Amino acid sequence: MKLKRNTHRTRAMTLTEVVVVIALVMFLIMMLAPFPHRARRTGRIQCVYNLREIGLSYKIWSGDNNDKLPFQVSVINGGAMESVATGNVVILYQCMSNELSTPKILACPDDDAHPAATNFLVNFTAKNLSYFAGMDATLAQTQTVLAGDANLVINGQPVPSGVLNLAGQRVTWSKDRHQTGGNLVMADGSCAMPTVRPGQTLVPDVIVCSNRWVIP
Repeated sequence: MKLKRNTHRTRAMTLTEVVVVIALVMFLIMMLAPFPHRARRTGRIQCVYNLREIGLSYKIWSGDNNDKLPFQVSVINGGAMESVATGNVVILYQCMSNELSTPKILACPDDDAHPAATNFLVNFTAKNLSYFAGMDATLAQTQTVLAGDANLVINGQPVPSGVLNLAGQRVTWSKDRHQTGGNLVMADGSCAMPTVRPGQTLVPDVIVCSNRWVIP
Protein backbone atom coordinates (compact mmCIF):
# COMPACT_ATOMS: atom_id res chain seq x y z
CA MET A 1 0.00 0.00 0.00
CA LYS A 2 1.46 3.27 -1.08
CA LEU A 3 1.45 6.20 1.25
CA LYS A 4 0.18 9.44 -0.19
CA ARG A 5 2.77 12.11 -0.53
CA ASN A 6 2.10 15.44 1.00
CA THR A 7 1.75 17.57 -2.07
CA HIS A 8 1.21 20.83 -0.10
CA ARG A 9 4.32 22.96 -0.10
CA THR A 10 4.97 26.27 1.56
CA ARG A 11 4.87 28.75 -1.26
CA ALA A 12 7.51 31.47 -1.24
CA MET A 13 6.35 35.02 -1.66
CA THR A 14 6.82 36.47 -5.07
CA LEU A 15 8.79 39.67 -5.59
CA THR A 16 5.57 41.54 -6.28
CA GLU A 17 4.05 40.40 -2.99
CA VAL A 18 7.18 41.41 -1.09
CA VAL A 19 7.06 44.88 -2.64
CA VAL A 20 3.37 45.22 -1.73
CA VAL A 21 4.00 44.25 1.90
CA ILE A 22 6.91 46.70 2.21
CA ALA A 23 4.77 49.45 0.70
CA LEU A 24 1.98 48.77 3.20
CA VAL A 25 4.40 48.84 6.14
CA MET A 26 5.91 52.13 4.94
CA PHE A 27 2.44 53.59 4.52
CA LEU A 28 1.51 52.67 8.08
CA ILE A 29 4.74 54.18 9.40
CA MET A 30 4.06 57.40 7.51
CA MET A 31 0.53 57.55 8.90
CA LEU A 32 1.55 56.99 12.49
CA ALA A 33 4.79 58.95 12.66
CA PRO A 34 3.27 62.48 12.31
CA PHE A 35 0.60 61.76 14.93
CA PRO A 36 2.22 63.78 17.78
CA HIS A 37 2.55 66.76 15.47
CA ARG A 38 -1.10 66.50 14.41
CA ALA A 39 -2.13 66.22 18.05
CA ARG A 40 -0.23 69.40 18.94
CA ARG A 41 -1.77 71.21 15.98
CA THR A 42 -5.25 70.11 17.02
CA GLY A 43 -4.52 71.27 20.58
CA ARG A 44 -3.53 74.70 19.37
CA ILE A 45 -6.71 75.02 17.33
CA GLN A 46 -8.74 74.09 20.41
CA CYS A 47 -6.76 76.70 22.34
CA VAL A 48 -7.75 79.35 19.79
CA TYR A 49 -11.37 78.26 20.19
CA ASN A 50 -11.05 78.64 23.98
CA LEU A 51 -9.65 82.14 23.65
CA ARG A 52 -12.40 83.18 21.26
CA GLU A 53 -14.94 81.99 23.82
CA ILE A 54 -13.14 84.04 26.47
CA GLY A 55 -13.21 87.08 24.20
CA LEU A 56 -16.93 86.60 23.60
CA SER A 57 -17.50 86.28 27.36
CA TYR A 58 -15.76 89.60 27.91
CA LYS A 59 -18.00 91.21 25.30
CA ILE A 60 -21.20 89.80 26.80
CA TRP A 61 -20.13 90.81 30.30
CA SER A 62 -19.32 94.35 29.19
CA GLY A 63 -22.72 94.61 27.50
CA ASP A 64 -24.32 94.22 30.92
CA ASN A 65 -21.88 96.59 32.62
CA ASN A 66 -21.94 99.85 30.69
CA ASP A 67 -19.42 98.61 28.10
CA LYS A 68 -16.74 98.17 30.76
CA LEU A 69 -14.55 95.11 31.21
CA PRO A 70 -14.29 93.28 34.59
CA PHE A 71 -10.93 94.82 35.43
CA GLN A 72 -12.46 98.28 34.87
CA VAL A 73 -15.26 97.69 37.40
CA SER A 74 -14.84 97.68 41.18
CA VAL A 75 -15.30 94.47 43.14
CA ILE A 76 -18.21 96.02 45.06
CA ASN A 77 -20.00 96.48 41.74
CA GLY A 78 -19.40 92.93 40.59
CA GLY A 79 -16.09 93.50 38.83
CA ALA A 80 -12.50 92.55 39.61
CA MET A 81 -10.59 95.84 39.45
CA GLU A 82 -8.91 95.74 42.86
CA SER A 83 -8.16 92.02 42.69
CA VAL A 84 -6.57 92.21 39.25
CA ALA A 85 -4.40 95.10 40.39
CA THR A 86 -2.86 92.80 43.00
CA GLY A 87 -2.24 90.06 40.43
CA ASN A 88 -5.29 87.92 41.25
CA VAL A 89 -6.61 86.72 37.91
CA VAL A 90 -8.79 83.99 39.45
CA ILE A 91 -11.47 86.45 40.60
CA LEU A 92 -11.47 88.03 37.16
CA TYR A 93 -12.57 84.79 35.56
CA GLN A 94 -14.90 83.96 38.43
CA CYS A 95 -16.88 87.15 37.95
CA MET A 96 -17.44 86.09 34.30
CA SER A 97 -18.49 82.55 35.25
CA ASN A 98 -22.01 82.96 33.85
CA GLU A 99 -20.66 84.11 30.51
CA LEU A 100 -17.91 81.47 30.35
CA SER A 101 -20.36 78.69 31.29
CA THR A 102 -17.59 76.16 32.04
CA PRO A 103 -14.07 76.47 33.51
CA LYS A 104 -12.85 73.97 30.91
CA ILE A 105 -12.53 76.89 28.50
CA LEU A 106 -9.79 78.32 30.72
CA ALA A 107 -7.48 75.30 30.30
CA CYS A 108 -5.43 74.86 27.13
CA PRO A 109 -5.46 71.22 25.91
CA ASP A 110 -1.69 71.40 25.36
CA ASP A 111 -1.07 72.63 28.91
CA ASP A 112 -0.33 69.59 31.08
CA ALA A 113 0.56 71.74 34.09
CA HIS A 114 -2.88 73.35 34.46
CA PRO A 115 -5.77 70.87 34.41
CA ALA A 116 -9.31 72.12 33.91
CA ALA A 117 -11.45 72.72 36.98
CA THR A 118 -14.89 71.17 37.37
CA ASN A 119 -16.53 74.37 38.64
CA PHE A 120 -15.79 78.02 39.38
CA LEU A 121 -16.03 77.77 43.17
CA VAL A 122 -14.69 74.62 44.81
CA ASN A 123 -10.92 74.23 44.43
CA PHE A 124 -10.85 76.72 41.55
CA THR A 125 -7.36 78.31 41.62
CA ALA A 126 -4.67 79.69 39.34
CA LYS A 127 -3.54 76.08 38.85
CA ASN A 128 -6.62 75.65 36.64
CA LEU A 129 -5.80 78.61 34.39
CA SER A 130 -3.76 78.46 31.19
CA TYR A 131 -4.40 82.07 30.17
CA PHE A 132 -3.24 85.46 31.38
CA ALA A 133 -5.44 88.56 31.30
CA GLY A 134 -4.51 91.90 29.77
CA MET A 135 -5.07 94.70 32.28
CA ASP A 136 -4.87 97.55 29.77
CA ALA A 137 -7.21 96.23 27.11
CA THR A 138 -10.17 98.39 26.11
CA LEU A 139 -13.02 97.72 23.71
CA ALA A 140 -12.34 101.04 22.02
CA GLN A 141 -8.83 99.88 21.07
CA THR A 142 -9.70 96.75 19.14
CA GLN A 143 -6.17 95.31 18.93
CA THR A 144 -5.37 95.42 22.62
CA VAL A 145 -4.84 92.01 24.20
CA LEU A 146 -7.59 90.54 26.37
CA ALA A 147 -5.99 87.18 27.11
CA GLY A 148 -3.44 84.67 25.88
CA ASP A 149 -1.25 81.68 26.61
CA ALA A 150 0.46 82.25 29.94
CA ASN A 151 3.53 80.06 29.41
CA LEU A 152 5.74 83.13 29.10
CA VAL A 153 9.47 83.35 29.71
CA ILE A 154 11.96 86.17 30.12
CA ASN A 155 15.63 85.35 29.49
CA GLY A 156 14.74 81.68 29.59
CA GLN A 157 13.05 81.90 32.99
CA PRO A 158 9.30 81.32 33.49
CA VAL A 159 7.35 84.48 34.29
CA PRO A 160 6.00 84.16 37.87
CA SER A 161 2.38 84.71 38.86
CA GLY A 162 1.28 88.31 39.32
CA VAL A 163 1.32 91.48 37.28
CA LEU A 164 3.82 91.51 34.42
CA ASN A 165 4.80 94.93 33.11
CA LEU A 166 5.88 94.41 29.51
CA ALA A 167 7.75 97.72 29.24
CA GLY A 168 11.37 96.99 28.38
CA GLN A 169 10.94 93.22 28.77
CA ARG A 170 12.06 90.60 26.26
CA VAL A 171 9.08 88.31 26.63
CA THR A 172 8.48 85.16 24.64
CA TRP A 173 6.71 81.80 24.98
CA SER A 174 8.23 78.57 26.22
CA LYS A 175 8.05 75.50 23.98
CA ASP A 176 6.16 73.31 26.44
CA ARG A 177 2.77 74.12 24.96
CA HIS A 178 2.55 75.00 21.27
CA GLN A 179 6.20 74.56 20.31
CA THR A 180 6.58 77.62 18.08
CA GLY A 181 4.50 80.33 19.70
CA GLY A 182 1.30 81.13 21.50
CA ASN A 183 -2.22 82.41 21.03
CA LEU A 184 -3.79 85.76 21.88
CA VAL A 185 -7.35 87.10 21.78
CA MET A 186 -7.88 90.77 21.04
CA ALA A 187 -10.53 93.20 22.24
CA ASP A 188 -12.44 92.83 18.95
CA GLY A 189 -12.65 89.05 19.48
CA SER A 190 -10.10 88.14 16.84
CA CYS A 191 -7.24 85.77 17.62
CA ALA A 192 -3.56 86.11 16.79
CA MET A 193 -1.19 83.14 16.56
CA PRO A 194 2.28 84.69 16.49
CA THR A 195 5.11 82.31 15.66
CA VAL A 196 8.21 83.08 17.70
CA ARG A 197 11.51 81.68 16.45
CA PRO A 198 14.41 80.95 18.82
CA GLY A 199 15.88 84.18 20.12
CA GLN A 200 12.88 86.28 19.06
CA THR A 201 10.52 88.12 21.36
CA LEU A 202 6.86 88.96 20.95
CA VAL A 203 6.28 91.35 18.08
CA PRO A 204 5.80 94.90 19.44
CA ASP A 205 2.64 95.59 17.44
CA VAL A 206 1.00 92.50 18.96
CA ILE A 207 1.22 93.96 22.44
CA VAL A 208 0.47 97.56 21.52
CA CYS A 209 -1.41 99.44 24.24
CA SER A 210 -1.36 96.34 26.46
CA ASN A 211 1.53 97.01 28.80
CA ARG A 212 0.42 94.89 31.75
CA TRP A 213 -0.61 91.25 31.83
CA VAL A 214 -1.82 89.33 34.89
CA ILE A 215 -0.18 85.92 34.98
CA PRO A 216 -1.99 83.07 36.81
